[in-house]
Amino acid sequence: MTTRYRVEYALKTHRRDQFIEWIKGLLAVPFVLYSQPTGVFETHGFSVSQMSGEAHRRYAEIMRDIEVMVDDHIIHQSNSTRVPSKLKLLVPTIGTFFTRLPLEAAFKFQDNKRYISSRRFVSPSFNDVRLILNSAQLMAVTTHGTLRLATFDGDVTLYEDGESLEPDSPMVPRIIDLMRKNVKVGIVTAAGYTTADRYYERLHGLLDAIAGSAALTPQQRQNIVIMGGEANYLFEFSPSSPHLLAPVARERWLTAEMASWSEAGISALLDVAEAALRDCIKNLNLPAALMRKDRAVGIIPSDPKVRIPRESLEETVLVVQKILELSVGGRDFDSKVVPFCAFNGGRDVFVDIGDKSWGVAVCQKWFGGDGDGGDRIRPEQTLHVGDQFLSAGSNDFKARSVSTTAWIASPAETVELLDELADFMGKKLS
Repeated sequence: MTTRYRVEYALKTHRRDQFIEWIKGLLAVPFVLYSQPTGVFETHGFSVSQMSGEAHRRYAEIMRDIEVMVDDHIIHQSNSTRVPSKLKLLVPTIGTFFTRLPLEAAFKFQDNKRYISSRRFVSPSFNDVRLILNSAQLMAVTTHGTLRLATFDGDVTLYEDGESLEPDSPMVPRIIDLMRKNVKVGIVTAAGYTTADRYYERLHGLLDAIAGSAALTPQQRQNIVIMGGEANYLFEFSPSSPHLLAPVARERWLTAEMASWSEAGISALLDVAEAALRDCIKNLNLPAALMRKDRAVGIIPSDPKVRIPRESLEETVLVVQKILELSVGGRDFDSKVVPFCAFNGGRDVFVDIGDKSWGVAVCQKWFGGDGDGGDRIRPEQTLHVGDQFLSAGSNDFKARSVSTTAWIASPAETVELLDELADFMGKKLS
């Protein structure tokens, strides 16, 4: 049952996606007008099938109207006009679209799976809209485009939080199938390990399967990289290495923008973040210990058995983020801001140098050319899959600036999404 606490917590602005909430509000109108809750008790009047058909028609019309508005927004983007699109006026936080979104077709696809139009007591939900948007994006990058790169978050996307990708995971054959179709794969994770053995511990089921797969050519086995610490450590597949991964020297993959970040600016930013985290530990009386790395700083539970309250973690993220945004400590000597990502990892809070937009951009560069500055894979040819897309404390959010995205809520949803993706890619091939 939804408690008042959960309702009030969900209404906080940093916990909402305005585009999804806006669509949900539009769909609420035909639900109120056409749903027939009394049909449970009455035998006369509208039948359930009539109600469902009428609701389906109206929902589809609304999604088609939104689709037209997205097309208009894309035109405004391409014209670089200062005049905002109608969609931008209605949803001020709307970002950049790299592809069209076939929302009407995506709604019909999801309605056949979730029977949204047949519901009489529960209106179209946040999750309904989120999954419709996912399907629309998959259709756009497959049947209406060409998918060349798929990047994935780790925890809660490929495996449960804190767990590993085991050999029997249903994720493994699906990712290998993508690689077999010559789609490049990047695992872009916040886990900031500096050695291959730690990533092998988390991903051994997939790495072992790739090494032993008869379905992949030697070249296709190289179609995967691991980007750790958001955008700080790159590992490529190496069948001759003990842990099947080899670190890539930073100078081989840094983009020109990333190479301009000075070590002094990075150190200054982490110093400010560390001081802010120490204040949060003190002011909120957190049962946490500070952890400083070369490219990150964060807090972890002082006792692994203790969970820091979610509200305390999000308060810490918002406090640290605001302090860093207002501080000059994050600027280097050339007056360039060193980008950062402050995020809630579910059990901890970390501030990383860079964010997942940079991590995805590195994958686009690495696979787009020769790995040393060739052409990049374009945003419309890239799909990033992750679970954290809310505007604060969510480290997948920034990936929206460099690629198309799909927002999942669990590894099981990722499996379902990969099945959808394979289905759409198969339809294009046929």
